[in-house]
Amino acid sequence: MSNDLPEIIQRLDTLIKLVATSLLAEKSQREQIELLSKVGLAPKEIAELIGTTPNTVRVALTAIRKAKKKHGR
Repeated sequence: MSNDLPEIIQRLDTLIKLVATSLLAEKSQREQIELLSKVGLAPKEIAELIGTTPNTVRVALTAIRKAKKKHGR
């Protein structure tokens, strides 16, 4: 059973990516980043899912936080 653990983890990771991709299909990149961040994914993970760089994700997250702060949310 413990020998199967890495394969199980890899398959779960693949399923998570497929579900996230299908849920985000109609969203803008900024909306995708915001939603994936809300569920606890790191910038590197988000970048891999949406096909961009971790730096792009971090910049977008900073802009999102600034916009929310400016609007009092």
